Amino acid sequence: MARIGIIGSRGRMGQAIAQLLAEGEHTCAGGVDKGEGVADLADANDALVDFSSPAALKDNLHAAIGAGIPILVGTTGLDDSHHAALDSAAQAVPVLQTGNTSLGVTLLAHLVREAAARLGPDWDIEVLEMHHRMKVDAPSGTALLLGEAAAEARGIDLSANSESGRDGHTGKRGEGAIGFAALRGGTVAGEHSVIFAGEQERITLSHSAENRMIFARGAVKGATWLIGKPPGRYSMQDVLGIG
Repeated sequence: MARIGIIGSRGRMGQAIAQLLAEGEHTCAGGVDKGEGVADLADANDALVDFSSPAALKDNLHAAIGAGIPILVGTTGLDDSHHAALDSAAQAVPVLQTGNTSLGVTLLAHLVREAAARLGPDWDIEVLEMHHRMKVDAPSGTALLLGEAAAEARGIDLSANSESGRDGHTGKRGEGAIGFAALRGGTVAGEHSVIFAGEQERITLSHSAENRMIFARGAVKGATWLIGKPPGRYSMQDVLGIG
C-alpha cells in the first residue's frame, strides 16, 4: 500500500484522486492547496501528484527533492522554464510529467506517433479537442502531447510547425504543419481527435473521456509505478511499457 500526497487537492482532479484513494488499495496522508505546506505533505507520503498551477511547480519540485520521493506532474500550461525545472529535479528524484494521465490517451499518443512516422508529409495532421467551459488553457495539454507525438515521429519541432487560432484570410495551410483547434463548452471531460488527411482519404484517431475518474486512475497508477525508480524523467508511456 502506497501513500500518495495530493497537491491541488481541492481542484477537480485533486478531488477525483482523493475519492479514488479513499475507495482503493492505496491511501493519502493529506492534501494541500495554494499557500499550504507542501514540504510537510511530501514528508508524510511515498509519492506526490501535482495538479495545482504552473506558478507552484518549482516549490512542489523542491518539496519532492527535499523528501526524496517521486512526483507526478499533471499540471498543464507549462513553458520552457518549467520544463527546465523538471529536468533539474529529475536529476535527484523520479519525475513523471504529462499533459494527460489517461491510459487510453497514452496509447492514443503511441498510435499517433506510429501513424505519423509511416505516413508522409503529404498527409496533413489536425488535432481537434473539446473541454468544459471552465478550462483556462488552449490548446489543451493533451492536444499538445498528441501534437508532440506527431512532430517527434516526423523529426520536426512542433513550436515551429504548428498552426492554431485560424481566423480571417490566413492563406493556404502550411506544408507539413500540425494544426490545432480548441472547443470549449458544457461539462465535457475531454474529447481529442487526430486527423490524418491525405489525397481522397482520411484517418481519424480519437479518444473520449466519459468521466474524470479515468485521469485519477492513471495518475495513481503512474505515481505508484514511480516509487522505487531511479531519478529521471519518465512518461505515461513508460508506465504502459511502450516508451
